[in-house]
Amino acid sequence: MSQTVQNIDVDSLFKLGQEGKPVDLIDVRTPAEFATVHAAGANNVPLDRLTLSAVQAARQGQPNEPLYLICKSGSRSRTAAEKLLAAGCSNVHSVSGGTVAWERAGLPVEKRGRRVLPLDRQVQLIAGLMVLTGVILALTVHIGWIGLAALVGLGLTVSGSTGFCPMGLLLARMPWNQHKDSCGESGGCCCG
Repeated sequence: MSQTVQNIDVDSLFKLGQEGKPVDLIDVRTPAEFATVHAAGANNVPLDRLTLSAVQAARQGQPNEPLYLICKSGSRSRTAAEKLLAAGCSNVHSVSGGTVAWERAGLPVEKRGRRVLPLDRQVQLIAGLMVLTGVILALTVHIGWIGLAALVGLGLTVSGSTGFCPMGLLLARMPWNQHKDSCGESGGCCCG
């Protein structure tokens, strides 16, 4: 029987920590997004690298304690929670509203690095440029270029209906979405 993802709002999660309960929080955004701003105390395990073993290595608490996943707005953390539930992890919660809601609520954050365009906006930008390029080339070079716009439209439709976005996964691996720590090492996971 499949489990459903449990959600928790940022105020309830913060209150748990204030009450002394263990709050094991993992941010599933890219290392660069995480380095820009993240909830205080969160560890980073990017969604494209999320495995049960990576999560277990990043966990601060015991395996049977609740695990809270956060992203920018709640979409990637929900996908991550579904992935972990399918892999056999239980007691997994997605933080509703993500880091955006956390910041808006005035809860403690850590800001470390340069601003980076969030992954969802990178996908929108690249998809828009590809559609525009396909239409312009179809009008000026050959009508066959309209296929590029159609392909991007199909990709966005599949992504919107399934939550699986190959372009997002590809962009997450790009150098500008990685973060170098003070040692010059890639901060691909567990950037405290």
